[in-house]
Amino acid sequence: MSYIITIKESDYQKILDHARKNAPEEACGLIAGTEAEEPDAYDQDGTGVHPVKHIEKVYLLENIDHSEEHFSLDPKDQFAAIKDMRANGLKPLGNWHSHPASPSRPSEEDKRLAYDEHASYLIMSLQNKNHPVLQSFHVSDKQTKVTVEELIVIDD
Repeated sequence: MSYIITIKESDYQKILDHARKNAPEEACGLIAGTEAEEPDAYDQDGTGVHPVKHIEKVYLLENIDHSEEHFSLDPKDQFAAIKDMRANGLKPLGNWHSHPASPSRPSEEDKRLAYDEHASYLIMSLQNKNHPVLQSFHVSDKQTKVTVEELIVIDD
């Protein structure tokens, strides 16, 4: 199932700043928020609604691999983020990471490690330093199908 993803401008900036700070290594983190069925302006499937994930909080985690080509979330940071999500009534929606020198699309390794078919995977590309690109992806069918999710940056 493909979602529409919303992210606040300040959270987009938080991801971008963390990605730039950690370059040339990949930066990473988690996203949390809420899910809803909302009116679908395009009504593509005839239901009149579309699933939406609203990112309410972005977590900046340490890439314990300190690598330019892949990332591993720090387990202590990950556990603390999940505890914070629960305490604040938020759902884990997925993760994000940066591609300091490559496009905003899942690598073969990203697809292979995308075990959660419900998760959204955000990738921030810094390949063009003046024009960073953040995209959201859904990976399904045993990590073989990649769908670009509509990502909307909203004012705070």
